[in-house]
Amino acid sequence: MPLSLRLSIADTLTLGNATCGFMAVYFTTTGILIPHLSGDEFGMARNSAATAVILMLCAAVFDLFDGLVARKLRSSPMGAELDNLSDLISFGLAPAYFVLVYGMVARDAHERVAAVGAIVVLLAVVLRLARFSCVTVKDGTFQGMPSPFGALTVVSIVLLELPFVATLLAILGTAWLMVSRVEYPKPRGRLAVAMLSWIVLSMGLLAAWAFDAPSGQLLLQTGCALQLVMGAVIPLFATARRVNNFRGNRREARAAQLP
Repeated sequence: MPLSLRLSIADTLTLGNATCGFMAVYFTTTGILIPHLSGDEFGMARNSAATAVILMLCAAVFDLFDGLVARKLRSSPMGAELDNLSDLISFGLAPAYFVLVYGMVARDAHERVAAVGAIVVLLAVVLRLARFSCVTVKDGTFQGMPSPFGALTVVSIVLLELPFVATLLAILGTAWLMVSRVEYPKPRGRLAVAMLSWIVLSMGLLAAWAFDAPSGQLLLQTGCALQLVMGAVIPLFATARRVNNFRGNRREARAAQLP
């Protein structure tokens, strides 16, 4: 095959990301939406909702490792395009569809308003991925909330089962963070290990909730709340670091001007 059409190991992981995103949409449809439309189930079905979110978490794991593998080994000329397209499915379409279905099945939700929120999430991810492809930022940071982190924050907001207005406002706030200029650190080294550990823990919380384990609901809500807190706190640390660097540079400049 031509060199431009050969898939690397990193590309295979990227395709795993896309597959997980598609299957998340599948389980959201067959396990939540169709039973609701047929009158068999009302509200978010635990097993199907947990399976869909776990698949999005698996997509995040693939997304984490394909970058690491590409840096260690190699990536094909299609690598960057495959990564963006897969991220659009797993972290754009899948969470937006999850919000849309939530608006159709939740008792206090408004379907059309939820559809607007879902469109905003999808467009935020599209804009973020397009900007990522054509804007260069300083090494070690993302401009705006990364789409995997944003997708997991969106589904965490839905699973918290807050009042509809609060849920919608939090979802819109997350979409704004994804297209903002707020800096987020890239998951490398210890941060990558911490992120992977958090994903595994989240899968355990979802499984406990799905199988109605003791305090499973409380554990899930605690995990979802922590996800929201991290989404708000992480950029504060980045901002504080940038302010400290700016002050340090000013002090050095003043010191250099002194006789």
